[in-house]
Amino acid sequence: MDAWPELPLEEWKDTLATLHRYTQVIGKVRLELAPMMNHWWQVALYVTARGLTTSPIPSGQGSFEADFDFINHELLLSTSDGEQRVLALEPRPVAEFYRDVMATLRSMGIDVAINDTPQEIPDDLTPFSEDRHHASYDPEYAHRWWLALVQADTVLKEFRGRFTGKCSPVHFFWGSFDMAVTRFSGRPAPERPGADPVTREAYCEEVISAGFWPGTDQLGGPAFYCYATPEPPGFAKAAIHPRAAWYDPTFKEFLLKYDDVRAASNPRQLLLDFFQSTYEAGANLGGWNRERLERPLIRAHAATAPEQPVPAP
Repeated sequence: MDAWPELPLEEWKDTLATLHRYTQVIGKVRLELAPMMNHWWQVALYVTARGLTTSPIPSGQGSFEADFDFINHELLLSTSDGEQRVLALEPRPVAEFYRDVMATLRSMGIDVAINDTPQEIPDDLTPFSEDRHHASYDPEYAHRWWLALVQADTVLKEFRGRFTGKCSPVHFFWGSFDMAVTRFSGRPAPERPGADPVTREAYCEEVISAGFWPGTDQLGGPAFYCYATPEPPGFAKAAIHPRAAWYDPTFKEFLLKYDDVRAASNPRQLLLDFFQSTYEAGANLGGWNRERLERPLIRAHAATAPEQPVPAP
């Protein structure tokens, strides 16, 4: 399989809609049980060598985690007591997935109730417990999406390593079904008029965020993005790289199509150039203290230091 596989949205949008809701069921379990963190970082999922994980979630005197495996197409529920249950990822209604996940958790001694209304899916708010019309799961495209996430995760982590100020992990948000890393200027941001509690907490500081998402029918497929909040004057007209990238006034983001990245001779470098140039545009126009936020890493100094003799045992 190509490391940067083809991902035509038309071919897997039904699987995407179902999988989006599957991840929300698991994400909402984590939301209910994990201690609150700034900017809602405690709710995100993380890319693994096989899929996506919640990482450990506190439960009673121990913990448990949920792992989507997009190689064997299974959901693994594991506890720190050594229990493990496996649910198949296959074409079936969201209502059945929700029912089986919640019943399995109860059988493992994990008593949790969630708000079963989808989030950030405004066109369909059918509760998970009643949703029988989203029932698609194409394992080929679930696997391709995960492979694309692996590539995005790798590049975003390299990009994150260039920044030594406050920065989020590279994480996957099940609400919007996208992967993101967020850099912070260190200054508070003006409160957005009419913002809901989630948005108010997420954007209480000045940020520049970069990430990857499945895209829309209008875009024709997945895309990488970068935005600044609050957006500094002139950001939309900033010169960035590569030429294929553009500013979308509807999303208020710079976008770069996944297909343009995968077609490049060096996808990693093209994507790093996109993230770096859009970040620099936002940071420079926003008056960020880049010297303080991008000071050299200790590791970089160590790599150039003279080698020291190893003491004899």
